[in-house]
Amino acid sequence: MTDFPVEKIRADFPILQQQIRNKPLVYLDNAATTQKPNCVIDCISDFYRQDYANVHRGVHTLSVRATDQYEGARETVKDFINAQSTKEIVFVKGTTEAINLLAHSYGKSFLKPGDEILITAMEHHSNIVPWQMLCQELGTVLKVAPINLQGELIVEEFEKLITAKTRLVSVVHMSNALGTVNPVKKIIDLAHERNIPVILDGAQAIPHMPVDVQALECDFYVFSGHKLYAPTGVGVLYGKQEILEAMQPYQGGGDMIRKVTFKETEYNNLPYKFEAGTPNIADVVGLGAAIGYLTGVGMDNIARYEAELLAYATDKAKQIEGLRLIGEAHEKGAILSFVLDKVHPHDIGTMLDSLGIAVRAGHHCAMPVMDFFEIPATARASFAMYNTHQEVDVLMDGIKSLIEVFG
Repeated sequence: MTDFPVEKIRADFPILQQQIRNKPLVYLDNAATTQKPNCVIDCISDFYRQDYANVHRGVHTLSVRATDQYEGARETVKDFINAQSTKEIVFVKGTTEAINLLAHSYGKSFLKPGDEILITAMEHHSNIVPWQMLCQELGTVLKVAPINLQGELIVEEFEKLITAKTRLVSVVHMSNALGTVNPVKKIIDLAHERNIPVILDGAQAIPHMPVDVQALECDFYVFSGHKLYAPTGVGVLYGKQEILEAMQPYQGGGDMIRKVTFKETEYNNLPYKFEAGTPNIADVVGLGAAIGYLTGVGMDNIARYEAELLAYATDKAKQIEGLRLIGEAHEKGAILSFVLDKVHPHDIGTMLDSLGIAVRAGHHCAMPVMDFFEIPATARASFAMYNTHQEVDVLMDGIKSLIEVFG
């Protein structure tokens, strides 16, 4: 995509301008977290310098300013994912907290012993463990749809696992370990034909492609800010308003209430019913700035550029003898997971770091995926809109030199 302004974008990210071990930094750990543009850094700094106060509770000028920016960010998120209302946008710490909130609030409101929850074999631990905990507490049953050797969901097997007892489906939109982009619209349609609600874990998908929750018709969509060029410690739970209204709160405290006596408590309206206590105000404002930046670049433009970058990297990787790609789905996001003959992934990560190249090595919080492929871990290069074809070449040259060192 020759007209994509990658050099202009790179100039907006100060951390990318440095050297690591006397080599230009090549940051390819974007699936773990993305770097932050100047507009986000400046937004947070300016907020603390000029407008910081607690939100919703004060009538003084600073509180009004802070509240306006905080709620302005909620409006920005609503528009970004095309939710119907800001009442459907709940701010949380991140994807993990959002799924735990749903396991607690939705699970305990609507599930009973013997009910089944259906996930896939490519899930991140945060979309496995909360459901296991709920199953242990309630007596619900967790079922897992299999994947194939390309790292793709076997949709026919997924459909077979939907039974009269299935009460909830929770699947990843894009796998953090494999890059697989699931056929989520097909999954949602299969579930909705049986009146089963669907949660989509969008932590990996949201930085790489346009997301329209109304077009998808998902019941919940969850994602983290820090993988979206925004700060850590902030994320979003989108939920259809009528479902959120029927759910019990996750936590109790200030701001999630309308009236409290020692006899009873009346809960606040949406979305505040799920936002107990003083929120992460500045970083929510930073999330709004990050989304504004991405909107300016254009999510369609980002998706096209990253697809081109991934295709280039995949072609180069396949030319390296002894390199095995893990995850070769037909529909795939900007992640390249691989193993090398005779070289442990942790050694790959350490050796590449000596060349200024940052990749992730490990199980990527997806141990069942590693078990399926019968490997302990992978090295993972994950790309973002600020990465270049030249950086892909540096990565591939680094892998080749590493193979020479290890014989």
